[in-house]
Amino acid sequence: MDQRLSKSAEEWRQTTARRAREKAKERQSKFVTSSNIEVPDLSTEEDLRDFAPHEKLGYPGEFPYTRGIHPGMYRSRLWTMRQYAGFGTAEESNKRYHFLLSQGTTGLSVAFDLPTQMGYDADSQLAEGEVGKVGVSISSLEDMETLLSGLPLERISTSMTINATASILLALYIAVAKKQGADIRKLSGTVQNDILKEYTARGTYIYPPRHSMRIITDIFRYCAENLPRWNTISISGYHIREAGATAVQEIAFTLSNAMSYVQAAIEAGLDVDRFAGQLSFFFNSHNNLFEEVAKFRAARRMWATIMRERFQAKDPRSLMLRFHTQTAGSTLTAQQPDNNIVRTAYQALAAVLGGTQSLHTNSRDEALALPTEASARVALRTQQILAYETGVADAVDPLAGSYFIESLTNTLEEQAWAYIHKIDELGGSVRAIERGFMQAEIEQAAYEYQLALEHEQAIVVGVNRFVTEEEERPTLLRVTPEVARRQKEKLAALRLRRDNLQVQEKLQALEQAAAGTENLMPLIIDAVEAYATLGEISDAMRRVFGEQHEFRSLE
Repeated sequence: MDQRLSKSAEEWRQTTARRAREKAKERQSKFVTSSNIEVPDLSTEEDLRDFAPHEKLGYPGEFPYTRGIHPGMYRSRLWTMRQYAGFGTAEESNKRYHFLLSQGTTGLSVAFDLPTQMGYDADSQLAEGEVGKVGVSISSLEDMETLLSGLPLERISTSMTINATASILLALYIAVAKKQGADIRKLSGTVQNDILKEYTARGTYIYPPRHSMRIITDIFRYCAENLPRWNTISISGYHIREAGATAVQEIAFTLSNAMSYVQAAIEAGLDVDRFAGQLSFFFNSHNNLFEEVAKFRAARRMWATIMRERFQAKDPRSLMLRFHTQTAGSTLTAQQPDNNIVRTAYQALAAVLGGTQSLHTNSRDEALALPTEASARVALRTQQILAYETGVADAVDPLAGSYFIESLTNTLEEQAWAYIHKIDELGGSVRAIERGFMQAEIEQAAYEYQLALEHEQAIVVGVNRFVTEEEERPTLLRVTPEVARRQKEKLAALRLRRDNLQVQEKLQALEQAAAGTENLMPLIIDAVEAYATLGEISDAMRRVFGEQHEFRSLE
């Protein structure tokens, strides 16, 4: 051994590094991640002194799945490339899906407008001004048939970002597939169906928690029996992060919510190994590249432990945290929008290095409007360049064994467990949400980040540093009021054409079932097949379940 080498990291800091700092000061006094975890100047084996690689890392495809849920990962199959899309009418969105498929996307991801998310038809007074604005307007089976026209539902995977009305949109999807002659057991895709994060961070909920959880477990049971390839929920840390949470909070709150869903399903009489393999997750990929990679690895390890030790799951598939990733919308800037292409590329890189199963890359103009075709194509090409040109998909978990990555993974896990234990003490996620605990933690984290921006402790290029005075605005996609008018006309014509007596019978049957314990999914499917509208079905359940209003802390 060369005796000139330092014998420890601390000795190196006091000699070689100190002499260098005397000549050139470090550019800031403290380096931290987005979760305020201090970044050391150097990571060494000393940071992993008590680390047991066989216990904490293992091998890809084996417990605890830190290194990935599949042995071959992207050497065997690339991640599913999705582009979140939907705007205006079903006709316009259908054209966008065909365009994306022609450009090489390998899975669809559907965005719905706010009225659809909240259970209102396009002709409802409460839908005024919002029809088709942030997603596609879907009020009936007729709309869904148009949305999915020409799409081979047995052969493509479709993700639907829908929560309070997830049961209705899934029923509509099934009804269209049946009309196409598809075998519904071959359908693959996901409904987000994560209502707890809506209460925590986003706000598109309808019913109180107890009734919402009942609908969710009904979906679990129905899909376990009829749609074995369908992901019944996408437990979302994405929106929690978008609301201002740190990476630690994203892990902790998402996994705590997931535990509540599993517990609710078990209490409803479902066998854990019967439904757990159909659970999926949805994470954000933010700007701090190494923290994001470590976040995904920590979450995978924690979920495997939770499922095996807390819920006694035996099937290996029940232990696997399968997740979709979307790059961070909250990091996109209206200023210098071309910079968003670069941000998205690095965020996508973190997701792939972290082992995602599916990925959506945001478009450059999404801080200003819904993406144009040209912007959506660039976002998709970002994924394709990553997959086919960079080599990052060729090795399984290439960052494993990095002193820094493994140390950061351990720290994120430790801090996330501390949050989970606190939530357990409060009585679980539902109780913690009712008490306002998660909301307050996210609000505090968002406030601290805003202060960091204002004091330039956090830098956003083009916003609080490297600003340009004059900027050229790109061509934007606009949704006009004409969309709402056309949707209202279509609904009026549908109500005249359908068998309204049959519709009322189906709605009454659903309402009666909601007051009891029967699984609601078959009745919702019956209702949509009779061309009952989304608003009518939602109202039938509103009459039984009531509506949830904003949570107020009980502290």
